[in-house]
Amino acid sequence: MMQGAATAATTSASGASSWSRSTRARAAAVASRHAHAGVAAAASSSSSFGPRGALAAAAPQLPLLRVRGGGCRLRPLSLLSDSGRNGELARAAAAAAAASVPADDGADAAARGESAGAGGIAATVQLGAMIVAWYLLNIYFNIYNKQVLGALPLPLPYTITAFQLAFGSVLIFLMWATKLHPAPRLSAAQLGKIAPLALGHMLGTVFTNMSLGKVAVSFTHTIKASEPLFTVLLSGLFLGEVPSLPVLGSLVPIVGGVALASFTEVSFNWAGFWSAMASNLTNQSRNVLSKKLLADDKDAMDDINLFSVITVLSFLLSCPLMLFAEGVKFTPGYLQSTGLNLQELCVRAALAGFCFHGYQKLSYLILSRVSPVTHSVANCVKRVVVIVSSVLFFSTPISPVNALGTGAALGGVFLYSRLTRTKKPKNA
Repeated sequence: MMQGAATAATTSASGASSWSRSTRARAAAVASRHAHAGVAAAASSSSSFGPRGALAAAAPQLPLLRVRGGGCRLRPLSLLSDSGRNGELARAAAAAAAASVPADDGADAAARGESAGAGGIAATVQLGAMIVAWYLLNIYFNIYNKQVLGALPLPLPYTITAFQLAFGSVLIFLMWATKLHPAPRLSAAQLGKIAPLALGHMLGTVFTNMSLGKVAVSFTHTIKASEPLFTVLLSGLFLGEVPSLPVLGSLVPIVGGVALASFTEVSFNWAGFWSAMASNLTNQSRNVLSKKLLADDKDAMDDINLFSVITVLSFLLSCPLMLFAEGVKFTPGYLQSTGLNLQELCVRAALAGFCFHGYQKLSYLILSRVSPVTHSVANCVKRVVVIVSSVLFFSTPISPVNALGTGAALGGVFLYSRLTRTKKPKNA
């Protein structure tokens, strides 16, 4: 009987041992599968999430399963378990991963900030260079243009205007041919709307050249400072816009300053005065008509192409007028008979044409980069710079009263620009 009990105990121990080995084998197989899954997940996390995944994959592998008691109930262990050395290692790995990400993000943010700062400085420098070039081209245009008009036995404003517009048209076609700016696609309806604007642009240039041929450059630009007066009148007539009292008040120093400067101008004559006034009328008519005719144009062009098309059409319109009014007089034989240096005259006329087109193109480019208020202020400063530079270059005599009138007119222009550009729209 003792032998039977021993045999039964041996059998029972053998069976228990066999069951235990079998259970352990199954547990090991399940643990192996979970371990492979954990390694794959860690690898995937490393490839997907950068530093976090890399640190998690580098952390020591923790036992995912264990056998509890005789019931052999299997339970996966959390990677962030709070118990034992494994939990400490997991928390350390997670903390290191969390700490590494803000550092990377901070470095990226600093790099982006430095890049944005460098880009902002570069853009500011570029804008400043454009404004300086805008002023210089305007100054040299007035100087060269005045020299050409003063050298001719007759001012010949129609011929000079056609020459300047022709030079600009050549530059425009070169711009389109070299793909520096895409050429527009024009319809007959668009050409019909732009033609009146081109006519106003051409006549405005003709009258400006007439005035420059008769009076001093500084006086022409003082008269042209009265443009806001014509803008208010034409906007009320064609667009039905009613100016506010502050805007009307800003016109008082403009009109008073121009009148004061005219009474004390040494080079004053009525032909030069009325030519400058006619230039204001035609130029502002062009601006007002552009608002009326192109406001609802769904296929509107950008400003560069609109100015380019206006320039080309202005040249085409100026040719018949030039041939009818001055074509017989402006010939090489006639110019040589007057004793003029024809080569020098043509060079200066070409430089004037280049500066004329260049400063107008830069004006549109600057307007696309800054607000209308900033552009208006820069334009007002430009007129001051042109007047002062022409007075110094041509040694134009100017009295204190004349300077006071010019300053009052320019101050009124500045005030008008601020008031009209900062007003809120009605639907705001």
